Amino acid sequence: MTARVGILPRTLARDPGELRRFLALAADAGVDHVAVGDHVSFWVGAGRDGLIDATAVAMAHPTLPVHLAVYQLAMRHPVLVARQLSTISELAPGRLVFGVGIGGEDRHEVAICGVDPATRGRRTNESLAILRRLLAGERVTHHGEHFDLDDAAVLPAPDPPIPIVVGGRSEAAVRRAARLGDGWLGIWVSVGRFAKVAATVEEVAGQAGRGAVAWRHGMQVWCGLGGSREQARALLAPTMQAFYHTPFERFERYSPYGTPEDVAEFLAAYVQAGCHSFNLIPCATDTDAAVEAVARVKALLGD
Repeated sequence: MTARVGILPRTLARDPGELRRFLALAADAGVDHVAVGDHVSFWVGAGRDGLIDATAVAMAHPTLPVHLAVYQLAMRHPVLVARQLSTISELAPGRLVFGVGIGGEDRHEVAICGVDPATRGRRTNESLAILRRLLAGERVTHHGEHFDLDDAAVLPAPDPPIPIVVGGRSEAAVRRAARLGDGWLGIWVSVGRFAKVAATVEEVAGQAGRGAVAWRHGMQVWCGLGGSREQARALLAPTMQAFYHTPFERFERYSPYGTPEDVAEFLAAYVQAGCHSFNLIPCATDTDAAVEAVARVKALLGD
């Protein structure tokens, strides 16, 4: 199996011309897709809206797929999200993969959106169940713990359907992926854990009567890319520490660094374990070097 390799830039270009240049560079280099993240107010203020960025990418390049990895669904209303996804599908049919997560690192971000952080998982489950029905073109009446809807509909339904992948390392996230997703998106997990989760997702889905899913399990991977392991680590470690407010050593064994050959060797084991795609978050000397290195990793994984 050959995995698809995409790039998740740490900062999406704000100038329209520079964004178009970056996307053209990535496409011409052979990168499979561009990924974007989503945060409302991460660590007191930081973030970008994932669906707006996904739309910007889709409009700035005519063919590149865009993966949203991952959207903080618990902070939004499912009917409004369904409309946004329907609109994106009309603008760029078949080019969006919608990733969903619960944003576990910063509970304050959830609270300031009016959501009790303790309810994030249950709220996401309920919202995702509603969202899947709306995206299938159904009229939805639902009265649950968090949402009350009577005869809700959002048309047109995306055609082709938008794949939904579920991120998260907890057992609850694994069950969510099995029952409500088209794949699981891992981060900071070992090869053994990845293989076990992928198998569990498919087993639980089968038990729930979902035996015909075209699974698209993936990994989100921070990586340092440079001329040597020392240089690459020096680029990666301070960036991750600043973003997560956590020592790099907590992430180090899951975050490869070195030459593209070093990173491809690290990722190859995940491909063997059933990984269908990667969202690489590269730390390199500059944007062009990052794109070139990610494209080289993709080429090496395909050899």
